[in-house]
Amino acid sequence: MSKNLVSVLTTVNAPYSNQLDGAMLAHCLSDIELAKVFSGQVSSFFGEVPLDQQTEFAAEFGIAVDDLKMLASDFSAWSGESYHLAA
Repeated sequence: MSKNLVSVLTTVNAPYSNQLDGAMLAHCLSDIELAKVFSGQVSSFFGEVPLDQQTEFAAEFGIAVDDLKMLASDFSAWSGESYHLAA
């Protein structure tokens, strides 16, 4: 497991008893309905993980940056939060 992946998962899972692995987080970042189910972790990803780690995580799991930006924008509109990647 890469150092970036460990850092991302530690950040997004820290306050939650339901822990996501990298593949599940990637799935959440590719599906807005699933992102809503795991909204805390997704919000932590977009709000607490540094942008360079977000894009590195996306690349590691085959998520195009444009697709990640689109999900961030959709999730931002749904949650009412603002995220740098959604701008």
